[in-house]
Amino acid sequence: MSVARDVYLGSGGARLRYRDEGAGPSVLFIHGWALDLELWEPQAAALAPRFRVLRFDRRGFGLSSGDASLDADVSDATALLDHLAITRAVLVGASHGARVALRLALRAPERVAGLVLDGPPDELGAGRGALTVEIPLDAYRRLAQSGNLAELRRRWAEHPFTQLVSRDPAARQLLDRMLERYSGADLLLPAEQPALLTGLERLTLPIRIINGERDLASRRASGAALARALPGGQHVLIPDAAHLPSLDNPRLYNHALEALLGTCATPA
Repeated sequence: MSVARDVYLGSGGARLRYRDEGAGPSVLFIHGWALDLELWEPQAAALAPRFRVLRFDRRGFGLSSGDASLDADVSDATALLDHLAITRAVLVGASHGARVALRLALRAPERVAGLVLDGPPDELGAGRGALTVEIPLDAYRRLAQSGNLAELRRRWAEHPFTQLVSRDPAARQLLDRMLERYSGADLLLPAEQPALLTGLERLTLPIRIINGERDLASRRASGAALARALPGGQHVLIPDAAHLPSLDNPRLYNHALEALLGTCATPA
């Protein structure tokens, strides 16, 4: 695992933790719900010798302050690139973080050299409320409102999205540490209703949509639908992996990333 220094950036009233490792073409990693930048430890260790690896705690998660917001996440990711004088980067977004990456690519395609969407939610409306079925957010919200964070974390740790296929104890310990840091603060805010995306046909950059072969069927279907909707989209299934393939099978996950990076990553 890599050892990197935490740095903080002020952005839109929030204080964001980020890490900046390695040198070469830039890759910005964006984590999913209830996790943080340490999700990407196996990727940072593998890629930093040849790439500039950037990752940050989205506001309201990990060690970043501020109120969780999808729009703010897009602005924060852009602010981080600006702060580091990076003109273009490959974006890697996991789960809800894939929403951030995809919206940034639609908002500022000139900043994005390539796109990896890992376990993305339904962005096309095909599942019509699949997220509500996948994650019992109302039940979690009631626990957060009552202050019962221990029970909230326990239930989330038992959810299929946080189950690992891997028996590697280091991967399980890393995930447990992230879950223990989850504050539940985002559940105290009004629920976000992300608009369905339009204009996907404009994204002609190289794109990979990744799912673990054992991810929920709804997420695998979302990944396949996005791959069909995006002109440059290719769907990749990672064997021996569920919803967190970056931890479950980092060797093959990193191989999939490197295959894309070799075709599109350019120096910042």
